[in-house]
Amino acid sequence: MNRLLFNEPLLAALLAWFIAQAAKLVTELIKTRDFELEIMFASGGMPSSHSSTVVALATVIGRIEGLDSSMFALALIFATIVMYDATGVRQAVGFQARLLNDYFKGIKHETPILNELVGHTPFQVIVGALLGFVVGLFFPI
Repeated sequence: MNRLLFNEPLLAALLAWFIAQAAKLVTELIKTRDFELEIMFASGGMPSSHSSTVVALATVIGRIEGLDSSMFALALIFATIVMYDATGVRQAVGFQARLLNDYFKGIKHETPILNELVGHTPFQVIVGALLGFVVGLFFPI
């Protein structure tokens, strides 16, 4: 258990996720003047916490294991896939949810409202990736 608590890549990834989610919480608080703690665990929005998490993970692994290591290669490919998915598949799912919610508006049905904030714009992914890189770069190892 002690080794898990001092796993630098894991801790850096969790810190990057926390900072990204907290930024969403603060942004929403400023916009709506409403404190909604659920935002800390929601997907979508600015910045991409998915991107910040996987980039921080890859950055710290690269710093510890070296940029020529298999672990860094794995983390880099993993980060690339996650970011691609966030702007591609998941953004399309959010767009489809918005269309379906609009379609069923005013029609009596028992289907719950679909979550529209699922994916990210490329800008949100880039900002999340930059946040993750900074966290990973300055995380103490």
